[in-house]
Amino acid sequence: MKLALVLPLALLAFVGAARAEDADDPREASKTEVETFNARMYAGKTAYACFVRRYDAEHLARHPKQKVASMELLVSAETDGEDKQLHSSFRLGFRYRHRSGDFDSSGSCHHTVFTKDGNEVRLGCGVDCEGGGIGIALSKDDKSTIVRLDSVRVWLHNKPDDEAERSLVAGSDDGIFRLDRADNSECAALVTDRKELAALRHK
Repeated sequence: MKLALVLPLALLAFVGAARAEDADDPREASKTEVETFNARMYAGKTAYACFVRRYDAEHLARHPKQKVASMELLVSAETDGEDKQLHSSFRLGFRYRHRSGDFDSSGSCHHTVFTKDGNEVRLGCGVDCEGGGIGIALSKDDKSTIVRLDSVRVWLHNKPDDEAERSLVAGSDDGIFRLDRADNSECAALVTDRKELAALRHK
């Protein structure tokens, strides 16, 4: 799928997945807004950003309806050969609270500005073939990310086939996740390509 088509689809998937509380009139980010966001996300020249959260028993006791027990998010960027711009993608991994197995999802991202929140720039990320999507924002100190979702297609780890396909659907306690920035090695399990894994470990 060509990049020119992927990015609008990622934006539409994210806007369509936005929860009612985030209703807004989003617009495409300007070049300056994109560059500023990328500098915050990737903390310098690195092309990867890893965020992790493992919920402890106390947190889960306060949120009995939460389905997710742990979550990892890897945001990566590479320069496109056609437009020479830096483009982002995501890989999401998580474990359910009451279900065995590792699940993951992935897709392309597009910078979007939400005017209701003071022109906050977020990444709107979508999964191909109407697989839903997630929104990725940064905390003010850039040390955490806020992941928003309504529904996103997921698979048993590294098994993107019909039998392994499921969806993570937001309930009362699974619509917004705050993940903390971590060393890139914490997200190594989300990478399967050997060359990319080596690059990740050297960042």
